[in-house]
Amino acid sequence: MAKESMKAREIKRQRLVAKYAEKRKSLKEAGDYIGLQSIPKNASPVRLHNRCKITGRPKGYMRTFGISRVMFRKMANSGLIPGVKKSSW
Repeated sequence: MAKESMKAREIKRQRLVAKYAEKRKSLKEAGDYIGLQSIPKNASPVRLHNRCKITGRPKGYMRTFGISRVMFRKMANSGLIPGVKKSSW
């Protein structure tokens, strides 16, 4: 389980990216790189990191489900993810 502060920091970054998206786009199109430097660092979408929605784990993230591989396996084995079942042959 990730620290609550790490989860909160990631949410804060997502809000900043959304807030400054339009401004960043217009400054980039105008070629105003000095204006871009006045925007906060965390407003850059490159600084976002995918995290598991349940545990906050940053590694082993599965984009299609929005959770980590560990939680995916646990949920799939208990039948909580529709259409997914353990294969066996």
